[in-house]
Amino acid sequence: MLKRTLTASIVTVLALGAATACSSNSGSSVSSGSTPTVKLMVGGIDKQIYLPYQLAQNLGLYKKYGVKVELSTEQNGGVGAEEAMASGQVDMAGAWYNHTIEFQAKGKAVEDVVQLSGAPGEREMCTKKSGVKSAADFKGKTLGVTDLGSGTDTLTQFMAAEKGVKAGQFHRLAVGAGSTAVAALQNGKADCVMTTQPTVAAIQKKGVGTSAVDLATTDGAKAALGGAFPGASVLARTDWVNAHKDTVQKVVDALVATMHWIDTHSAADIAGKLPSSFVQNQLVTKADYVSALNEDKGQFLPDGIMPAGGPKTALATERLVGNVTSSVDLGKTFTNEFAVAANKKEGFTTTTTPAGSDG
Repeated sequence: MLKRTLTASIVTVLALGAATACSSNSGSSVSSGSTPTVKLMVGGIDKQIYLPYQLAQNLGLYKKYGVKVELSTEQNGGVGAEEAMASGQVDMAGAWYNHTIEFQAKGKAVEDVVQLSGAPGEREMCTKKSGVKSAADFKGKTLGVTDLGSGTDTLTQFMAAEKGVKAGQFHRLAVGAGSTAVAALQNGKADCVMTTQPTVAAIQKKGVGTSAVDLATTDGAKAALGGAFPGASVLARTDWVNAHKDTVQKVVDALVATMHWIDTHSAADIAGKLPSSFVQNQLVTKADYVSALNEDKGQFLPDGIMPAGGPKTALATERLVGNVTSSVDLGKTFTNEFAVAANKKEGFTTTTTPAGSDG
């Protein structure tokens, strides 16, 4: 499962009310007058890979398309966004697509209703002393991941296996994200850590590590993983989707409009619309944040469409590391129905080649 350990800035964000805490007994959309309300938990709302959810709120796009979205975020050591969704604590999760595959293997029907990125948004950050230039150099190294069993853990094992390095030939260490990930490199506890922006920028600025593997852009993911890897998305239980299709469409309309806005605006424009605590904190300055977003903006898909080959790449990673051993019907793990309708509504031209029912 993808566990997004939060940076200290999230505490500030929550205190300011930028992310609304979720109710533990929510399981369905409720109406506020004629406007449906949706509870959406994000797996680390201040991370660049997950910026579209809050950006849509700040741009007023949920309101424009007729839905009230109550955003919340994973707490360090707490329940993951995808697990909160699956158990009915929230309606939707802002998390990686690959969880739908894991849920299906466990007999649970969960689907991805809009795809926001074609890459994990991660970078393998390694110290100079480590000598790591690619996953082929992982043998004998201590590799930091967000949490054992997380998406970063799965990707680390997959990249190693792709290069012929067996799981027993390296050590995986849970280092979280933000300041704890930086400290793992500084203190010599880890040779490398897999992490996202703005932690990547902080590591580079402090001079404690450089990027050895790019999983932060769609092109980088294709080079390292053999294909696009669907990262940030919106997940919901299939029974909930079927019972709330109009509400789901409103959420997807807002997020597709957000992805189009991201595609047509600069990193500085985007940063200017996010909460100040996201873009400037103890780890990074706003200039650092903008520079990092410029570098990794290519992870975001402009139209919310699941890219062809993406589900197959995700399934391959799950199989290789042993998370999934049973058969999987990829066509039931995602849908482009809502994103296609959203693009058509606004007259947006889609540029992503859509995945078929076989992924």
